[in-house]
Amino acid sequence: MPILSRMGFTLYDTEYVKEGADYYLRIYIEKEGGITVDDCEDVSREMNELLDREDYVEGSYIFEVSSPGLGRTLKKEKHLQASLGEEVELKTYHPVDKQKEFAGILKSFDPTTVTIEEEDGKERTFQRKDIALIRLAFHF
Repeated sequence: MPILSRMGFTLYDTEYVKEGADYYLRIYIEKEGGITVDDCEDVSREMNELLDREDYVEGSYIFEVSSPGLGRTLKKEKHLQASLGEEVELKTYHPVDKQKEFAGILKSFDPTTVTIEEEDGKERTFQRKDIALIRLAFHF
């Protein structure tokens, strides 16, 4: 966090995942006006030095720095709060009314539910335990 603050960035999210035979440590950063490839490179260079020196993570891994992107995943309460009134895409683990993908305006959320307003004006509420993914919608 001190590195990001000093460089003018905020931390959006982190993840440590196994993909195939490799482990990845990813951080997603943001700043007012957006993130550039050079921003990611600068943060990666500084953080790599610290990670190598302090050896916080056992074993080998690939370190990546990225922007959360236009279709960013909304994982945390702060992400949902910042996205109220925005168009989102929502995927469920199991079909609801014979479908698993929904889109609409994020109207509200609480610890157990998320409510969107669909294109027809109908509000639909989902149990958070049934939601596989919520992300900002983006159109080309």
